[in-house]
Amino acid sequence: MRIGIDLGGTKIEGLVLDGDGAERARRRVATPTGPYEDTVAAIVALVADLEAQVGARCTVGIGHPGAISPATGLIKNANSTRLNGRPLRADLERRLGREVRMQNDANCLAVSEASDGAAAGCGVVFGVILGTGVGGGVVVDGRPITGAQAIAGEWGHNPLPAPRDDERPGPACYCGRAGCIETWLSGPRLQAQFAHRTGRTLRATEIADAAATGDAQAGEQMELYCDRLARALAGVINILDPHAIVLGGGLSRMSLLYERVPELWKRYVFSEPDRIVTRLLPPRFGDSSGVRGAAWLWPAG
Repeated sequence: MRIGIDLGGTKIEGLVLDGDGAERARRRVATPTGPYEDTVAAIVALVADLEAQVGARCTVGIGHPGAISPATGLIKNANSTRLNGRPLRADLERRLGREVRMQNDANCLAVSEASDGAAAGCGVVFGVILGTGVGGGVVVDGRPITGAQAIAGEWGHNPLPAPRDDERPGPACYCGRAGCIETWLSGPRLQAQFAHRTGRTLRATEIADAAATGDAQAGEQMELYCDRLARALAGVINILDPHAIVLGGGLSRMSLLYERVPELWKRYVFSEPDRIVTRLLPPRFGDSSGVRGAAWLWPAG
């Protein structure tokens, strides 16, 4: 049996899949907000709890923000900055006493959805994480593309395309630059933008819900969000030309995105507007798709 762990900015989710891919156990815990060592301990405890539930020792695959540097073996580029510069895989292997396979969380999402999810059968799939951070992963013919620097698909730290005057230079990003896509499209930034414009405090999905009920302020904010997402994804389509883009993370539950964004990206994609066949899809497995992909880092058998 295989354990998959999805290490997110606000929650750590774990599940156990058996040899047929059926779910045998699942648990979510809050991501510690303290030192790095607390995150390591939380993952180790979650693995122990899941193994106790199924009564067996399991393989462990982990989807995590950022990437493992090919040069140093340390985590880099994680929006959960306490992980950066840390030997997460080595620390977990030492604590768990076994090999641990790790992959970027968006790659895990893309692998899961391209194999038996919403984008099954698609040759080129771009998986998007819209949550505490913004990430991306590329799968071609069922295999994740990592790249020379292990940053393939990391669109969140490109500048927002075609910025308007009031979008320059853009919000400061933890990476040291300003105006990154992540600073416009992450859940916390959407909430902050809405609060700044309206003085109201709503969660990201609550803003979308309010827009759906006719709330004018929420509707204006969501139109801005959809246009920014359309610009950002149009850049991906212009370079990668995927057959499908699958959204993951907490904001993937906002149904408005799947209708409005493909309509808006017609303005920005370098193709005939009526011949853009790339599909924008919700994840078949909801915001748990990434954790399934992490489990599938180990083959059955």
